[in-house]
Amino acid sequence: MDDFPEQLTEVASYFRGDAAVLAVPAVGNAPAMWLLGSSGYSAQVAGMLGIPFAFAHHFSSENTLPALELYRKNFRPSATLDQPYAMIAAAVLCADTDEEALRLAMPSALSFLNLRLGRPGLMPSLEETEAHDWTEAERAFVDDRLAQQIIGSPETARKGIEELVDRTGVDELMITTQTHATEDRIRSYELVADAVGLAPLAG
Repeated sequence: MDDFPEQLTEVASYFRGDAAVLAVPAVGNAPAMWLLGSSGYSAQVAGMLGIPFAFAHHFSSENTLPALELYRKNFRPSATLDQPYAMIAAAVLCADTDEEALRLAMPSALSFLNLRLGRPGLMPSLEETEAHDWTEAERAFVDDRLAQQIIGSPETARKGIEELVDRTGVDELMITTQTHATEDRIRSYELVADAVGLAPLAG
């Protein structure tokens, strides 16, 4: 971890063409370089290198604001950016009603609980989730996890997204949605896009 900033700088040097080794066809083909993290350390590195920072809010929400503050505080203008540019990844699940959205979110929550309990496996179905015999501790754990996500109807999702963006001041928001059925995940993305006024991509 101590030499991570140097390693990241070395990777960038291959695309600039000033590395000790010429990497073909790297020169002139640099992708947009972001640093994704879930800690204050990665936030500081992104700031010091003057590159965009993406934070994993979807599984480290308690660290989101402190990390963004560190990124902005440590930011140094670079050839890439003259001011901080941040994105967060947030868990969002949208359905026609708040109740249906919560029902669809439960299999993912149970899957995460199983992972934490040392029982990793496939995401359970809605039927398996509804048949699960929840203990009080399990339910408390799941409720806390769900409270960190944006789950609900299109209006609930829109308000939750707007509040999150306002609270964090980020430039971009990436949403991730986990459901047992693929069609429910696609439907969620469609409802969210419509709720926030995103037009379909051409082509």
